[in-house]
Order: sequence, then C-alpha cells, then structure tokens
Amino acid sequence: MPDRILITTDDLEHAVRSNAALEAAGFHTTMASTLDEARQALRRDPPPDCVVVTGGLHESSAAQLLTLARDRSVSTLGLVEETEPDAQGLARRLGLTGYLEKPADPAEVAATVRRLIERRKLQQRTGIIGESPAIQEVLVKIEQMAPVSATVLIEGESGTGKELVARAIHDLSPRRAKPFIAVNCAAIPDTLLESELFGHEKGAFTGAAERRLGRFELADGGTIFLDEVGEMAAATQVKTLRVLEDRTFFRVGGTQAIKVDVRVIAATNKSLKEEVALARFRDDLFYRLNVLHIYLPPLRERKTDIPLLVRRFIAEFAKQHDRTFRGITPEALQILVDAEWPGNIRQLRNLIESMVVLAPEGEIRASDIPKDIREHGSILPMRLLGPDRDVGGAGAGARELEFIFRSLVELKLQVEELRRRLEERPGRVEVIEVGPGTGVSAVTPGQVEPAPEADVVYRPGMTMADVERAAIEAALRDTQGNRRKAAEILGIGERTLYRKLKAYALA
Repeated sequence: MPDRILITTDDLEHAVRSNAALEAAGFHTTMASTLDEARQALRRDPPPDCVVVTGGLHESSAAQLLTLARDRSVSTLGLVEETEPDAQGLARRLGLTGYLEKPADPAEVAATVRRLIERRKLQQRTGIIGESPAIQEVLVKIEQMAPVSATVLIEGESGTGKELVARAIHDLSPRRAKPFIAVNCAAIPDTLLESELFGHEKGAFTGAAERRLGRFELADGGTIFLDEVGEMAAATQVKTLRVLEDRTFFRVGGTQAIKVDVRVIAATNKSLKEEVALARFRDDLFYRLNVLHIYLPPLRERKTDIPLLVRRFIAEFAKQHDRTFRGITPEALQILVDAEWPGNIRQLRNLIESMVVLAPEGEIRASDIPKDIREHGSILPMRLLGPDRDVGGAGAGARELEFIFRSLVELKLQVEELRRRLEERPGRVEVIEVGPGTGVSAVTPGQVEPAPEADVVYRPGMTMADVERAAIEAALRDTQGNRRKAAEILGIGERTLYRKLKAYALA
C-alpha cells in the first residue's frame, strides 16, 4: 500500500505542484482546503504518513495541527516563505520534521517527503525517539552502519540509550536472524569476565564442573554487545583484542582455537581516549573498537526532544498500567524541558512512570513533579567529567576544572604521539614535555642543553601548533625535503602534510 500524504492548500499553487510531484513519485495524496479539515484527517485511523503544510505556519491553527501530527507520530514538512527571517527557528518552534523554503522545487518536495517517512519508519522500528539534529544524525549513522560487519564504538553518558542503538544496528543488519548477545562488563567481576566471554573447559579452575560456552561462541553468526567496555580488566582486553584481530580465541583452560563469525559493538560512558591517555585502556584495543563511531548526546543537549519523549512515555505507561490519562499541563512540561537530567532518558522515563501511577487527577501537573526538579532542575548532582560533553549546570568552577583537565590530557596525548613517532630517530630529536599530569617536571630555559644538531620539539610557552610545525620542519630536514618520507615519519598522509605545509606557510 502506497504511503499516504496529506497536503494543505493554504498556498494553492505550491499545493497543486507538490501534489502532482508526489503522485508521480507513487504516493497516495489527499488535499485539505483548511487546517481544520487537515486536523480531522489526522484523527482518522490510520493517519496519513506525512503532512505537507504549504502555508499559514504563523497561524495558531497550524501549531495545533502540528502538535496533533507529533502526537500521532506523523512526519511533517513545512513550506516556509522565502522572506521568513529565521526559517530554521520557526521550524524548530513548531516541531516540523522538515522544512523547505519557497519557491520549493516539487521534485525536492517529493524526495524530502520520502526521506522523512523512511526516517519515521526507522524510528518506529528501533524505538529511538527524537527530531533533534543530533538524533537524526544518529539515525543516519545507524542506516549506514547496519549493512556492514565493521566494529562499532558507541560513546555516551549512562541512560542515553546505547544498547537501544546497538540493537537497532543488529536488527537492521543481515545478521538480524542470528543472536544478539549483550554483556555488561561492569556488572561481572574481573575474575569471571574472561570465562563469561570466552567460556571454559571442565576443570579449568575450582568449581568448573563442566564445559561452558562463552558469550562470543553463543553470538556466532550474530552480534555481541560489550557494554561498559571501559571497565574491562587489562588481561581480558588482551584476549578481546585477539578476537577482534582474527576472530579466534581459546576457552579458559582450553588448547583448541575456536573461530567465530561475530560482529562486535562496544559501548562506554567514559571517554576511551582519556582512558588510553591515563594508561587504563589499551590503545591498540581502542583503535580496533573505534572503526565506526557513534556519539549519543545527553538529554540536556537535545531538549527539543523532551516533549516527544514525555508524551511517548505517558502513552506507554498509561496503557501498561491501564489508566485513563489526559497528559501533562504546559507548565509541568516546561519544568521537565528546563531540567538537566543527569540520568538522561532512563531518569526521565522512570519519573514519568511514577507520575503516571501517582498523579491523582489523571494529568501530570507542576505540583506532581518532585521538588528537587522543580526548584533545582535535577535530583542527582551533575557529572563533572565525561566523554566530550558539556557539564551543563555544574557551575563555572566545574567547567573551568574540566577544561583544564581536558587540555592537559590532550597535550599529553599529542606529545606522547610525537615522542613515539620521533624517538625512532635516536639522537636527532629531543622531546621535552612539561606541565601537570604529564609525569615530567617543568623545564625552564637553560636547564636542558640540547645537542647542537638536535631539534627541540617543545619549549615552555609553545602552543601545540608550534610543536606540530617544529615536528614537520624537523622531519623535512631529516628527509632532505622528501615529503613522502616526511609524511611516513610523522605518521600522516601526504595530503594531510600538504595541507599543513600550506597552513604553516612552509610550502
């Protein structure tokens, strides 16, 4: 059955042209002469798959229409006047799924409608709710990553839905008919995690009364999801690296190599880059896991999605607990939008369930929201440190502390990388690193007397750009200007080297 499109005729010319293009593209179209007529069409079962609003977006009836469309999980495309000063802002305020500026090409209207419908169907299949650009980007990545078998690393705070994304990738992949095995590495003691992942032979250790298959073996042909992989012990990291490299492993106490065909998806609420810099995670394992990468933003970075999530959770729990529920008042919804949500979607979901059960009037009001959230915006203290994220609401002092920490870690990462690349030429390059957290005391001018032929890569006061430029100059001198060899020494591509030469005026 073709997808159904509802078109308003506020702008008759655009409505007629869009209708013709959509029909030619294979859609079943209906035209509504007024927004009231469009609202009636949206209330029918089943509703249309997409509504194209050709005009009247500033009218109150348009906002009502779009709210009804969101409640019924219908995509919306608005055609915005070319003279609109802030088309993107208008689309965001109205909650439009997509928008095009007039004069809109009918073929582009049809292509956009198809894309919006496909994205909505993907959300319905995966359960990933949100219209914010960040979530739309995540959905695009899921579509791109699902058909291949490359390893995926998902980073994001606790409660952002990392396992949901992992399941979506599996469910859309050619492996969907095979097992999806999830392992929480933080929930299993280090002494047992190796056996849990790789299995063990009878008698391998005290209590091993029989052979046991590990999670990798059970996931053969399918997908294994390593949640909180940053908590994995060093010994288990080594064995996991081997599986990623050649898809073989040994059971604990076993002597026979076991080969598996399994896709690995890992997730962490830490920054693995920082864990590598602090020597708590193997860099070679990080590179193996980070083939494809998805970052899930915290809820405070996608506040426009909160109303969608709240309405979805209210409907879900009202049905689950068999309650007649009218919804949530605008005042209460605004409090939830303004809150910080350190526990992210999981925290919001649990709160909505409790309020649906306990709200006395069958409607969530401001007074039903816990006092800590009403007055402080959060039940829990905000995280200070985390992977590439703003501390949102933790205060200026916390933000400054996090900035300093990240700067030092980034400096350590880059200097260590330069050391590794350049120490392969002993006697030629002296690397001096300074500053808190680097493990080396500060060096003042005159304390170290470099050999006459040495290239000093770092001196106090130099920026990382200065360090990079000095390293490039040293490599070019060492290779007598051979850019290909210089790029190899520096561990970068020739194109990257050419761009840097141009940026530093060295070309």
